[in-house]
Amino acid sequence: MPFAAITYDIKAGHEKEISEIFGNFRRVNSPVVRDGAGGETARILSTAVFIRDATMVRVIEYEGDLDAVARHMATQPGVREVEEKLAPYLSRPRTTDTVEGFVATFRRSLLTCMAQMSVRDLPAA
Repeated sequence: MPFAAITYDIKAGHEKEISEIFGNFRRVNSPVVRDGAGGETARILSTAVFIRDATMVRVIEYEGDLDAVARHMATQPGVREVEEKLAPYLSRPRTTDTVEGFVATFRRSLLTCMAQMSVRDLPAA
């Protein structure tokens, strides 16, 4: 299962406020990502958010097409709400108020995966 990590440039010193934003996060309606015809194109398995100083990183474990995951996230009320609430704490604004803007920002914020390992990748004993 691949992971994706996206960065947020934030104003340092607001960890408590940002933690409260994510503490009240409304989960996505469904982890299943569907295309226009209703076929499953991806699945969001888990997410985590990390913060230190002026950097926040959101890690997403997923299956399938990452662009489809980004498009799915762009339409989710909870994700849109978090993006809106984070705006005052960002040192670099993110254009996420449209699906196209969200996807473009997602791609720009994506970290390059250098290595990924999981016990799930080990051969069965």
